[in-house]
Amino acid sequence: MDDLAEGLLDQPHDAYRLLRDTSPVHRIAGPDGTPAWLVTRYEDVRTALADPRLSLDKRHATAGTYKGLSLPPALDANLLNMDPPDHTRVRRLVSRAFTPRRIEQLRTPIRQTADRLLDALGTHGTADLVAAYCAPLPITVICDLLGVPDTHRLDFRVWTDALIAPDPARPEAAKQAVVALLGYLTQLLADKRCEPADDLLSDLIAVREEGDRLSEDELMSLAFLILFAGYENTVQLIGNAVLALLQHPDQLAELRKDPALLPGAVEEFARYEGPALFGIRRFPVEDVTIGDVTIPAGETVWVSLAAADRDPDRFPDPDRLDLGRDASGHLALGHGIHYCLGAPLARAETEIALAALLERFPELALAEGQPTWRRSLRARGLTALPVTYSRTPGSPGLS
Repeated sequence: MDDLAEGLLDQPHDAYRLLRDTSPVHRIAGPDGTPAWLVTRYEDVRTALADPRLSLDKRHATAGTYKGLSLPPALDANLLNMDPPDHTRVRRLVSRAFTPRRIEQLRTPIRQTADRLLDALGTHGTADLVAAYCAPLPITVICDLLGVPDTHRLDFRVWTDALIAPDPARPEAAKQAVVALLGYLTQLLADKRCEPADDLLSDLIAVREEGDRLSEDELMSLAFLILFAGYENTVQLIGNAVLALLQHPDQLAELRKDPALLPGAVEEFARYEGPALFGIRRFPVEDVTIGDVTIPAGETVWVSLAAADRDPDRFPDPDRLDLGRDASGHLALGHGIHYCLGAPLARAETEIALAALLERFPELALAEGQPTWRRSLRARGLTALPVTYSRTPGSPGLS
């Protein structure tokens, strides 16, 4: 049985290349240390993501074979643990409030937030771009969307960081974060019921269809999921994109020369260095054959989005960043009925964040000191990105 953590935290793409080349499916020790199966090739991963025989419901896991993140029922009843028909019902109700129109209306506030954060950096200097820009932008956007008051936004960053990358020296921190999140969201929902506002959480409380509406646990877990995934995925997508550009000056020059490349470039950034190594774990409801390997019912299956998106059988020369590439079909944000609900928002935030940054600082560059990657198998993102920046009068930006 392969040790999944060995080499994967530091050089994931090298590890995945070896895994893809040797077998379509590997028996591994999963992120929680329990036995699991890992799928790495694009066609197999894409098929598995849409296979109804691979359940997200933990009740289909063989007893004693899966640990995972321990959440109270009020936070656990979310879309990432549901199969149809429950998943279909909840997602339909959420979609009535989380609409494309609402996301489009956020574009101006997102740009205003980006400009405000960049204003705070001044005209030149050195900064950790994750702390100064990549992290505060998404947390501001997602808290504005949900209607979270300014006073608790730093708390949310601390809580989500504790869950996505638990500190081995402080094993109690993740549990404390869960308790704090649950307590805060309980009070926030009560406040929104008493005083509804123009925000997504108020709309989710009010939404109904043919007499159906979201239960209290469904509302709580949705608020948690939107906050958690909406913040973490976007922080990582923006930070990873900036680093990729700064490490590939030829591609940065192309983007500056042709700003129309930006929407497609976001897709290539997601393919090249997406925000997650894996999709959500799955449990076969019957024996399932992937490649030439039969996986018994109830065992844990991990599908690697990162490995699939660098499969040379799907994306030629996959380890090369190419902003002119047709990266459509990448799996960084999922596939099938569990495709990321917030994908349009993550795309919009990343596009706007990059445009604002490159317009403001034409002379952006990596500073001395290495970018620091989060040591987590749950996420693929930076904890620090030291850069130097300046705005030279008359320098070209990204218009």
